[in-house]
Amino acid sequence: MPNYRNLINSAATYFHRNAARQLLLALFLSGATWAAMAAANPQDANARYQAERAACISGQSNQPRATCLREAGAALQEARRGRLQDDSAADSQNALLRCNALPPDDKDACQRRINGEGTTSGSVLEGGLLRELTVPDRK
Repeated sequence: MPNYRNLINSAATYFHRNAARQLLLALFLSGATWAAMAAANPQDANARYQAERAACISGQSNQPRATCLREAGAALQEARRGRLQDDSAADSQNALLRCNALPPDDKDACQRRINGEGTTSGSVLEGGLLRELTVPDRK
């Protein structure tokens, strides 16, 4: 009869070490990505692409590998054209523009949520942001 306690301890040790390696790799890749994002010249765009590509290949990007690699390549092309910006004001403006497609009452509530009213929960890694605003019924 096998010694299950030793088998379980061995498996736990293996998974614990493997998890530690993955955590270190994720921290390294995220640090490399943020360092690359901080730069603005074409060489830095290439460094950012290499960091994003490494994250795609390692599986740390939270998206399918093919999609991740395609997005990283597209970002590199846009950076080379000078059209890739990390501009939170433009992001906010784009979010407000998406509110324009809604009926008037919903549009007003949408714009208020984007401008910070109500509550926001979630994250991109969790699948998206949820913005909630409670308004009285006008009927």
